[in-house]
Amino acid sequence: MSRTAANALLLLAGAIWGMGFVAQAAAMESIGPFLFVALRFAVASVVVLPFAWREARPARSRGADEVPVPPRAVTPGELARHALIGVALFGGMATQQVGLLTTSVTNSGFLTGLYVLFTPLLGIVLFREWPHVATWPAAALALGGIALLSGGGGGLATGDLLTIASAVFWGLQVVLIGRFVGRTGRPLLLSLVQFAVTASLAGIVAAVREPFVVALVREALPSILYAGVFASGLAFTLQVIGQRCTTAPQAAIFLSSEAPFAALFGRLLRDERIAASGFAGCAAILVAMLMVELVPMLLARNRRSRAVP
Repeated sequence: MSRTAANALLLLAGAIWGMGFVAQAAAMESIGPFLFVALRFAVASVVVLPFAWREARPARSRGADEVPVPPRAVTPGELARHALIGVALFGGMATQQVGLLTTSVTNSGFLTGLYVLFTPLLGIVLFREWPHVATWPAAALALGGIALLSGGGGGLATGDLLTIASAVFWGLQVVLIGRFVGRTGRPLLLSLVQFAVTASLAGIVAAVREPFVVALVREALPSILYAGVFASGLAFTLQVIGQRCTTAPQAAIFLSSEAPFAALFGRLLRDERIAASGFAGCAAILVAMLMVELVPMLLARNRRSRAVP
């Protein structure tokens, strides 16, 4: 897969997540945040399971005899790393979902977008991975665009602070996927493991803190199904597949497109207003995505042209 195709998948994931903010906020009108996360990722696990099973089946060689070629076995250490990504995913989902109780869809999209800054910082701190020089101005531009999209002012409510904490977890999740996804060649297995871990952890917390009322779960069912099938099962899998062919900081830039999509769907479906500055913010995020895609390509082409005598 080309890097352009990978980034297109990440952009699509951002759009699906933008709509997911609306589903998350709507679900909070009926059920608790941890129960929603548990049900959402239980659905996502069921959706991904048959595809992960198919991924593990022996592939046919291209020779005349078409001998089955079994996939490389996944080690316990690799499964543990996949589970660690699930813990990061749970941390991001839990703090974001609880934060939505006291902040708007638009603000949640903005503050979650702070992971465009946390991702390269965590990559440096944890793995000494320095991003392409174009990533820093692109991340700053995307962050500024997200700030414009939010209106840029006012104090921070408890929900806002929780959402900032979620951005740290999202940055960690993106970094860990970038670090581990290419080692097994089994992106759907990684998705399945992280979904199952998140559903299990959220289910444990929900069992202790939140009631399970069938009638209320039924009310939230459309939001659960959208978030489980599309915003989780599809979008997170697109993220894992896309990150096989791009860097974590670049992936964070493209995934940050969820902020303008969240604002758009918040306006259309929940009547949340977008200020005039928000349109400038959308443009800034678009420029940032183009910058992180085109600048490395242009610089590499320039170096190759200079190398040719």
